[in-house]
Amino acid sequence: MAHLFNRNVLVGVSGGIAAYKSAELVRQLQELGASVRVIMTRGAREFITPLTLQALSGNPVHTELLDPEAELGMSHIELARWADVLLIAPATADLLARLATGRADDLLTTVALATAAPLVLAPAMNQQMWRDRATAANVATLAARGCKLVGPASGEQACGDVGPGRMVEPPVIAAAVAGIFENGLLDGRRVVITAGPTREALDPVRYISNHSSGKMGYALAQAAVDAGARTTLVSGPVTLPAPDHVRVLQVESACEMLDTCLELLPECDIFIACAAVADYRPGAVAQQKIKKGPDEINLKLVRNPDIVATVAAGRERPFTVGFAAETHELLKHAREKMLRKGLDMIVANDVSDKSIGFNSDNNEATVLWPDGEQVLALSGKGAMARQIIQLIAQRLASGEH
Repeated sequence: MAHLFNRNVLVGVSGGIAAYKSAELVRQLQELGASVRVIMTRGAREFITPLTLQALSGNPVHTELLDPEAELGMSHIELARWADVLLIAPATADLLARLATGRADDLLTTVALATAAPLVLAPAMNQQMWRDRATAANVATLAARGCKLVGPASGEQACGDVGPGRMVEPPVIAAAVAGIFENGLLDGRRVVITAGPTREALDPVRYISNHSSGKMGYALAQAAVDAGARTTLVSGPVTLPAPDHVRVLQVESACEMLDTCLELLPECDIFIACAAVADYRPGAVAQQKIKKGPDEINLKLVRNPDIVATVAAGRERPFTVGFAAETHELLKHAREKMLRKGLDMIVANDVSDKSIGFNSDNNEATVLWPDGEQVLALSGKGAMARQIIQLIAQRLASGEH
């Protein structure tokens, strides 16, 4: 059954009589598990009040391009990064025309240009406006750019005409939005993903760890499931809910993570090492809590096993993807790491930038493989995870790994 759990759906409402259906649409999206925020155009506010959609969505409704209460006053950038999908319903003839020509003269059209999320349009207009050649040309342009159109339906219209142009019903639109995340790119593949930090014990109450939240690894697991893969997540200690339809195996230390991954390898086609694994662990773990004593103590550390290199060196190795979290000379260090460890692909991101990476909901990265690379622009981690999964699927399909 289609669902939108852990999905951020940004709903744009433009100025047509069908705007009244947006209230039911918000409810339908929430019933499928989505988090919903709403943008309303000036025309939309003539048909339905922002208060109605605010009450239903549980979030403030956005109406202005420059919002003094938003970060740096740029709500369009914040919303563009937040969205996993931008759904515009109703999409009037005027709005379709502005989107087709790349206009950015209000909040909704600006967000449409600024987001990397997929765009879903539910047209609604008079039947003759829908049949007009200008509208047909605009629709063709948007479809060629990858926009998904849902409808319109045929029937009696508010103006009394009968024909195509009615906005399809909210349950149909909500189901179509859910369906865009199920792409079948990895149908039948078996994927193992590591996520989160590891904890290396010093004594029964203390440990060495890092700031990884696990958000990127969990987003990758959701994206892999959406692509049709049987997905297992080997997770260090995090506070995130398990993605739907993902088998989650909890571990603590690097050695536990390695042992678990090696047990899974016989049934693994793709291995994605996203966890922030501690490079070192204490040479000896105290059996009792270490008491406060001298001003200084010496701690002997020993090197942890390299999980992704061990997997990549196996005789029956899966397609192996690593991550490189660097603070300087990002691409140089990432490519060296990929070649040294024998990886098929590596995702490099700059963890010195506090606005992305650890604990952030956003990320930007460069994906590298032996004979190429691709920059992934700043976006939400869910959107980035889907791009990474798509690149993996393309490399597998090409047979060049």
